[in-house]
Amino acid sequence: MGVTDAAAAAVPTGTQGVRPTISGLLDEHRRFPAPPAFAAQANVTAADADALRAAADADPVGFWEQQSVRLDWAEPWHTAHTWHPALPDAETGELTVPRAEWFAGGRLNASVNAVDRHVEAGRGDKVAFHFEGERGDRRSITYAELQREVAKAAHALTELGIVAGDRVVVYLPVLLETVIATLAITRIGAVHSLVFGGFSSEALRFRVEDTGARLVITTDGQFRRGAAVPVKAAVDAAVEGVASVEHVLVIRRTGDETPDLPFRPGRDVWWHEVVDRQPDVHEPESFDAEHPLFIIYTSGTTGKPKGLVHTTGGYLTHVAYSYWAVFDAKPDDVYWCTADLAWVTAHSYVHYGPLLTGTTSVLYEGTPNTPHQGRHFEIIERYGVTTYYTAPTLIRSLMTWFPEGIPGPDAGGHDLSSIRLLGSVGEAINPEAWVWFREQIGADAAPIVDTWWQSETGAAIMAPLPGVSTLKPGSSLRALPGLTTRVVDDHGADVAPGHGGYLVVDGTWPGMARTVWGNPERYRDAYWARFADRGYFFSGDGAKVDADGDIWLLGRVDDVINVSGHRLSTIEIESALVAHPSVGEAGVVGVSDATTGEAIVAFVVTSDALTGTGTETGTAAERAAALRSHVAGAIGPIAKPREVVFVADLPKTRSGKIMRRLLVDLAEGRPLGDTTSLQDDRVPGAIAAVLAR
Repeated sequence: MGVTDAAAAAVPTGTQGVRPTISGLLDEHRRFPAPPAFAAQANVTAADADALRAAADADPVGFWEQQSVRLDWAEPWHTAHTWHPALPDAETGELTVPRAEWFAGGRLNASVNAVDRHVEAGRGDKVAFHFEGERGDRRSITYAELQREVAKAAHALTELGIVAGDRVVVYLPVLLETVIATLAITRIGAVHSLVFGGFSSEALRFRVEDTGARLVITTDGQFRRGAAVPVKAAVDAAVEGVASVEHVLVIRRTGDETPDLPFRPGRDVWWHEVVDRQPDVHEPESFDAEHPLFIIYTSGTTGKPKGLVHTTGGYLTHVAYSYWAVFDAKPDDVYWCTADLAWVTAHSYVHYGPLLTGTTSVLYEGTPNTPHQGRHFEIIERYGVTTYYTAPTLIRSLMTWFPEGIPGPDAGGHDLSSIRLLGSVGEAINPEAWVWFREQIGADAAPIVDTWWQSETGAAIMAPLPGVSTLKPGSSLRALPGLTTRVVDDHGADVAPGHGGYLVVDGTWPGMARTVWGNPERYRDAYWARFADRGYFFSGDGAKVDADGDIWLLGRVDDVINVSGHRLSTIEIESALVAHPSVGEAGVVGVSDATTGEAIVAFVVTSDALTGTGTETGTAAERAAALRSHVAGAIGPIAKPREVVFVADLPKTRSGKIMRRLLVDLAEGRPLGDTTSLQDDRVPGAIAAVLAR
């Protein structure tokens, strides 16, 4: 019996005989219908949504066949879909490893679909990317220019011996070259694995070894928070002794600002020396729809990262459809997804989704408060960004940086009037942060598409349709047409409205990860074994369903807190805290307690940068008492934190997820677990210093 099973066993039976596996206590009643003007021009209208859902219900595979026409296929497929679920073996009783195929036999090239076909259609002069460096350097590149750059990089990879099926690890910041390298890898049928440029050499080494990469692409250094930081030495440490690595391809980014660059002749190659001299025309090959496209590693918030394998045809179909429907893609859009290019959000909604639809995107190399806290607003105004897709952690940071609201152009601020659509991704967004996002950046008018999906799902699973949905702050509402999600109890039965449980995906879909690289049994055990008798994909997230059938995320089931037999959601307690006017961000965890089993400890970031344990006399103690009372009033006494700790920042992955297990380690005085996924490795030390006081 797992931890979640044992904790759930203590929960009393709920209504209709269904035991609530997670208690949903916080209610949100604000509603925001689709603006009539937006609805009138939306890609998906109410009638369209009904038709799409009806088509998917009548023929799920046929629905995805219809969506696949968004791609250019060199050869048609012979089998649209096959699925071998996890079933008990007739002899051993052990579950078999599940296996899915979509559009088998069909052949295509991801790079051609992302770039070449737009040039051939006469749209080569359209800007593909506006790039802005942290230091202020800028470059815009058209689709025709991008095609030529990708062609040269593809020739260079071939010269370095890379062939179809080889793995290439890309360890780069947000640069145009990162996109070019990624598309060049896919163009020749190699498999890319992008690694966040701020990860440690140990984290990089794990991914290089696990994939058996023949090539690593990196930079001499990178600009981070105004400073030039060396990178190449960390890469050398990561690849030292790794037999598979034949070359390290180095992009010159920081130059003389990072001197003493280690360089090994024969292995290390300068990007500009090998790429710039190549022909700018490349004849692409097509690959089977099930040919591996990339390996992406889970963020490592818990346990050893898993290398998830995504294939080509099904993944691109899901991405193209969801980008068009959820982001209401228009020919004149200027789209900005703020994710690092190594995060799965950027794979689906920077590298592929916008390019598949011929959209203009923005890339920004730096941090959002360098050199000032309004940098993102400056960029939105400069390029006329229409769609802004970001993480709740940044929204909450902006709330603390601009407690009086974002100044407009009349007050010396920036004009954000180009924004027509907002998006949220990463963790469940707190309702107060959602409303602030809409009011301050969306002029109290732009719809917000709060998307739920994972590295494992490939692309969005649940999200509003912006021209159709009545929005609820904090909810991704329900699954997109063609997909089905459920909230179930321990036995896989649907929970009653108002109750919480486990979020699952019912059925298969084209964008789903096919396996864990080198460990198919782990794929089975992590995602399919728990509800194998129902055929559900287990997301690992808790959720509740409301009376309308809409779904609200309650956080990872590993993060649920069991207080006196009540299983409480960290997300709901954090949302209650963020609703207090003095709080910008909060991380809530459960720690051991002799009386209640677990007790709630809240780590809080305030708008006035207060720090302290809340047990001192004076401001910290008064504020802590006020917040404890606030939570008790918003949710109930059972959810009142035992302790409130005021900190300057929370430990987060680069994708914006709060690493709550590190907060537990800090609160209980244990050695820290794996920290390789941290966005800023200084944060745990700063929190430890607060606790020590």
